[in-house]
Amino acid sequence: MEFAPNVAGFYHRESEPLTARRAAGQRHQFLTVEFSCPFLARHLAGAEAKLHPVVRSALNGCPCEPVTGATVRLTSHQQQTIASLRQPPVYAAAQPLWYQCKALELAVTFLFQPEEAEEFFCTRQQRLAQERVEQVIMLLKQNMAAPPSLEELGKKIGCSHFYLSRIFSARTGRTIPQYLRQLRMERAAELLKSGGHNVTEAAMEVGYSSLSHFSAAFHETFGCCPGLYPLRTPAQKSAL
Repeated sequence: MEFAPNVAGFYHRESEPLTARRAAGQRHQFLTVEFSCPFLARHLAGAEAKLHPVVRSALNGCPCEPVTGATVRLTSHQQQTIASLRQPPVYAAAQPLWYQCKALELAVTFLFQPEEAEEFFCTRQQRLAQERVEQVIMLLKQNMAAPPSLEELGKKIGCSHFYLSRIFSARTGRTIPQYLRQLRMERAAELLKSGGHNVTEAAMEVGYSSLSHFSAAFHETFGCCPGLYPLRTPAQKSAL
């Protein structure tokens, strides 16, 4: 999942450690709120039917996708709520309770998926747009080497490819080809880091037939050529 400035998203990792990294030149700050499944089950009991499917599956102990697939842009109200977390307007003795209340507010804000009957038209349109963006990302991840064309994506998802391209850029801050390239670079980096693929094999695995184009894209993304990436120290990689 990619987090640009002024966006939010959630993910479910079970017991697997979370790996995070910045792209070259990124300096924005972020806040992470971690919920345990027992905490959410206790406080959201009775509202399971209205939770996002990923959250509902996690609480039920069922297998589910580890991430929702995309992020959403923060509303002005959400930005104000998040900004307050950095400077709580209460005395230190009251902060633990205040933060618990804020944690529940964030859960209600981001983890619920309202029923269609309860949605205003504009809210439903936003939700459908978000779901379509998530479908695009899922389809791109399924076949990075030979992804569907924009026209094919539109047919699979059931909307105009012009509209799909527009909402994808609005929701993610990137065009579909730009997002695909980022996915490819991240996958190639994983392959190189594992030691099981050389540069040519990693390039072919993610859909690059030209080694020079792959190397240029990799260098632009990670700040080094792909052949040197496995040799970088963890500190150097985290500074990208």
